Amino acid sequence: MRGGAPREPERLAGMDIRRRNNVTVAGNPQGRPVVLAHGFGCDQNMWRLTLPALVEDHRVVLFDYVGSGRSDPAAFDPQRYASLDGYARDVVEICEALDLRDAVFVGHSVSAMIGVLAADAAAERIGALVMVAPSPRYIDDEGYRGGFSAQDIDELLDALESNYLGWSAVMAPVIMGNADQPELGEELKNSFCATDPDMARVFARTTFLSDSRADLERVRVPTLVLDCTDDAIAPREVGAFVHRSIPGSVLVTLDATGHCPHMSAPEATNEAITRFLADLP
Repeated sequence: MRGGAPREPERLAGMDIRRRNNVTVAGNPQGRPVVLAHGFGCDQNMWRLTLPALVEDHRVVLFDYVGSGRSDPAAFDPQRYASLDGYARDVVEICEALDLRDAVFVGHSVSAMIGVLAADAAAERIGALVMVAPSPRYIDDEGYRGGFSAQDIDELLDALESNYLGWSAVMAPVIMGNADQPELGEELKNSFCATDPDMARVFARTTFLSDSRADLERVRVPTLVLDCTDDAIAPREVGAFVHRSIPGSVLVTLDATGHCPHMSAPEATNEAITRFLADLP
């Protein structure tokens, strides 16, 4: 609602799913729903620089995946979360619990692919996608560059499993990729370190060993793909692949370094997202 002060986030309670995923709702109750979904090792706080750009016109839903942030650790099921389908089921259940319809799902990194699966499973709930630094497959393949060799990923997962805290300290600055803002790399490291290592190992294997390329062709909703000029985790070839694979999608390359443009380049990221939202039917 234009002209009014943004509403303060409302902490939801009462329903198991809402408690399970630490669901928070903010913004305009009458606005089109926008769901903000964080990536591996993060939580909903990573969207704090995007939230102010959305709350005036939209009902904004934030949550933590089980095993992340302030979600309910008792709900963690390693079998359920051994595939992206388990996380997508959680997204659908959140949308059902809040009775969201025609929501815009904004997913960072692996969450972009989770959003694809959720939109396919519940078309009436999710009506558009924003994919921030997406990657449908991290491992290189014939005719496809994901950015990592199979050996790279094996070594990454071995390091994570043998020394999670050490891995977090080394990888967080690489993922953030912004030497001019070292505090962001430190924040990401702290987020990694706050995650239960056993749960993080499951999410990491699910993330880095996933292959969702075939799922992209089934997307039938308006989609915005955001990639960065320099991203060590999802190079520009990946963004181009995602764009080519989703009929009618829009690709915007942000003048940003690193894998988390909503944190390192929030103004450019927010502008691209709000422009896309304004153009939706």
